[in-house]
Amino acid sequence: MALSSRASIGRQRLAVVPAARAMASWFGHVEPAAKDPILGVTEAFLADPSPDKVNGAYRDDNGRPVVLECVREAERRIAGNANMEYLPMGGSMKMIEESLKLAYGEDSEFLKDKRIAAVQALSGTGACRLFADFQKRFLPDSQIYIPTPTWSKFPSSFLHLSVIANPMFFLSHHNIWRDARVPQRTFTYYHPESRGLDFAGLMNDIQNAQDGSFFLLHACAHNPTGVDPSEEQWRERSFQFKAKKHFPFFDMAYQGFASGDPERDAKAIRIFLEDGHQIGCAQSYAKNMGLYGQRAGCLSILCDDEMQAVAVKSQLQQIARPMYSNPPLHGALIVSTILSDPELKNLWLKEVKGMADRIIGMRKALKENLESLGSSLSWEHITNQIGMFCHSGMTPEQVDRLTNEFHIYMTRNGRISMAGVTSGNVAYLANAIHEVTKAN
Repeated sequence: MALSSRASIGRQRLAVVPAARAMASWFGHVEPAAKDPILGVTEAFLADPSPDKVNGAYRDDNGRPVVLECVREAERRIAGNANMEYLPMGGSMKMIEESLKLAYGEDSEFLKDKRIAAVQALSGTGACRLFADFQKRFLPDSQIYIPTPTWSKFPSSFLHLSVIANPMFFLSHHNIWRDARVPQRTFTYYHPESRGLDFAGLMNDIQNAQDGSFFLLHACAHNPTGVDPSEEQWRERSFQFKAKKHFPFFDMAYQGFASGDPERDAKAIRIFLEDGHQIGCAQSYAKNMGLYGQRAGCLSILCDDEMQAVAVKSQLQQIARPMYSNPPLHGALIVSTILSDPELKNLWLKEVKGMADRIIGMRKALKENLESLGSSLSWEHITNQIGMFCHSGMTPEQVDRLTNEFHIYMTRNGRISMAGVTSGNVAYLANAIHEVTKAN
């Protein structure tokens, strides 16, 4: 049979297959993804007509969403003065330069020696994913140790904890490295009984890990526990990392937003640099500049020398190319405009300190309100922890009562977002917590 005849018959056979049936055969096996528990909580919160309802995204003390004045001023300066052309694959050089100064220090020797490979990333999530893919491509036999718990991943032993919800926070370090196909292990971090750091368990896991392992570290305001090591504990970790030849990868999503001082919040990174470590660092401007929707971030890797840094950066750009080709422009312009202008940077430092101080104040107020109500429980952990999140130690049943009786929306597995607590609702929140936690 001639080729043209066979092709004609083939076309006739295809024509008798209904289009809808042919299409369904491709994707009919796809099941809906598991629903994020946070999304259900958020939907319930939005549907609740109660004026007393409480949820957890950052708001000012009047409960309004916040756009920093330094951001508004940067946008005014940018408007009409920038073209809309692509950024290079590596992103805005000006933003990267300012980000490295923020993380490594204004006068860092590593910037002068050009030893840092860095690219603009899609906020902290994108920075972590780029690094995970880089790790898999160039160190395929390596594994990553991730703290228990970490960003959104809660083992079953933590299901007795509570959380005020925000859907953006329930992405996961575990999902990032899993999708990059990097083998994972966990290391001890949180101590549920004390609601503090399990430093002995943490150090034991570092010591027992295979030499030369990768470790994911939260630079400040550990998410989701709010529990950070002391400076001395960071120094002990750095010493042990050096002895074991481990690689520290820092996720720094809250620089400035944790304590109100970006230098203080970068202390852990500076300690590891002083001790001679090569490090990786993911930076995000979602929280500390309120640029949640702009997806502005930076990934950096400290290398042996300038030549190695050039090679590493070229490979990071190659990984980014088939993912998203070029990073977005507007957020990068906002960040670089703020950080490169002394006036705007000082305004940002003032505003980010104001946000951090408000959260610290709400921690103190919540603790004092609970104590004034005569609670027999210890609430010291509320002020001992830092950053946006606080582990309360409430049971799932107590969390259910908070929602059903007091319109306070939490998932049953973790944390209170202190950013959603205001002077107008803190007494109400404290009374509700007291009611569900007091002995009958």
